[in-house]
Amino acid sequence: MAIPREEKFQRILDAAIEAFAEVGYYQCQVSKIARLAGVADGTIYLYFKNKEDILVRLFQERMGDFIHDIRTQLKDCRSTQERLKAIIKTHFSYMEKNRSLAIVTQLELRQSDIKIRMAIGGPLKEYFKLIEEVIAEGIELGEVVPMDVRIARQLVFGSLDEATTDWIMARTQRTLLSEVDQMLFLFAGALRLQSKASGGENTPDDAS
Repeated sequence: MAIPREEKFQRILDAAIEAFAEVGYYQCQVSKIARLAGVADGTIYLYFKNKEDILVRLFQERMGDFIHDIRTQLKDCRSTQERLKAIIKTHFSYMEKNRSLAIVTQLELRQSDIKIRMAIGGPLKEYFKLIEEVIAEGIELGEVVPMDVRIARQLVFGSLDEATTDWIMARTQRTLLSEVDQMLFLFAGALRLQSKASGGENTPDDAS
């Protein structure tokens, strides 16, 4: 029975993630991806132009799924604190569940050339926009003190990004999800996050 085209496409992406994480993007051969996907080498080129195209497409596809997950979680949030926690928790949860993808995004993509980094800019900008929307709404609601939204976003994304890289590189195994409340406490302090109900700044207990 023939494998549906979309299923085969996703199998190739999954195989590429595992291959890139295992041997590195530059060392990986397309034949290894094909072998892991269970397809002929030539089949790869029916879906992708080259290895570079595979890397870009896997980032665009998986990052799209990731952003969709976050937006879904944000729908039920009623405050800036809840929205920030949803972003942190979804970011960490997604990376924990997809460690090979985390290795590719945190390590392999950072070593890629400028052409590849420019190609993946779209999904990243969408994530940046999402974070900025949460901060801007918090300012409008009076839950975040007025500040430069772009700089605040750099703080949030930079902290999550660095924490993920540190988790990958750590010699001692730990979970990212165990750090959610402490990360929220850090953001609450930096953004001077306030509870609209009380009118006061959050305490460590509030942030958790």
